[in-house]
Amino acid sequence: MVDNEDKRTQLPQSFSLDDFVYERLLSNNANRKVIFVLGRCFNLPAIVILEKIAFTEEQFSGTDDKSTILKNSSLEKIMENDIYQNNFCRVDSDLNKLKATIIYPATEKHISKYTEQKIYVLKETPELYKSVTLPCLEKEQFNCDWVYNILEHRQEVDRIVIEDLSPDVGFMLLPDLKWDGVTDETMYVTAIIMNRSIKSIRDLRESHLPLLENIKSKCLAAIKDKYGVNSNEVRAYFHYQPSYYHLHVHFNYLKYDAPGIFCDKAHLLDTVIDNIKMVPNYYEKATLSFTVRENDKLYDAYKSIAEE
Repeated sequence: MVDNEDKRTQLPQSFSLDDFVYERLLSNNANRKVIFVLGRCFNLPAIVILEKIAFTEEQFSGTDDKSTILKNSSLEKIMENDIYQNNFCRVDSDLNKLKATIIYPATEKHISKYTEQKIYVLKETPELYKSVTLPCLEKEQFNCDWVYNILEHRQEVDRIVIEDLSPDVGFMLLPDLKWDGVTDETMYVTAIIMNRSIKSIRDLRESHLPLLENIKSKCLAAIKDKYGVNSNEVRAYFHYQPSYYHLHVHFNYLKYDAPGIFCDKAHLLDTVIDNIKMVPNYYEKATLSFTVRENDKLYDAYKSIAEE
């Protein structure tokens, strides 16, 4: 995606990171073992996200010597004290892959999103949503063409876990971009609804309960069937504010501390359903708090209101 909506550029099939020219580090998350780097590819801005992949049980219990980390490693001692010893452990390169996500061409919005910056909590009343948030997001939100490509079967068809093509209660469930699709311990899939008129939980009403119930029941069943994860081991939630304004539901393994699972951003699917059952227009009337980055246009808009 680029700022000019009519312009589309894709990386060539032969692309490698040798074609990436480093410019600067955007951020480095030591907890998640992920780094965000800005550079250029073929004279256009690009972001490369490198993430260390979680261990799997199979890497330790495999019957093949090549698939077992402990049988293909060397130790370099750092320190030793009584019964404790620290080492650097070097393993076979096949067992030490990085997940690489590439955004190309990257827009200023992408660069801002992944740049390390201060974060603030905003309190959004229904009135502020209508007068400040909604106009801002309609102007500044990310392009959703990639979502429509999925819904129209133009892209990622082979990644669809389950789909319901009903225009009212339908959705598609796919592995999330943040998941490598292989490591069970970090299982992360996302349900994208077919209805394009619902931007976020703010738009949800009583009439949407069949949609939410359909997503919940079918997605949890599909996750159990495909990945072997029980429904009571799955975290199902919305983000508010979301990263893109086409309603979608996140599903991930409770063992995995996925980004965006904390109370300043995540709203559990079950809680959203229960709130709407109690008050049909709950999310139209509720005051919702959320976090925003310092360089976000939405923060500037709220800051301007506070200064008036």
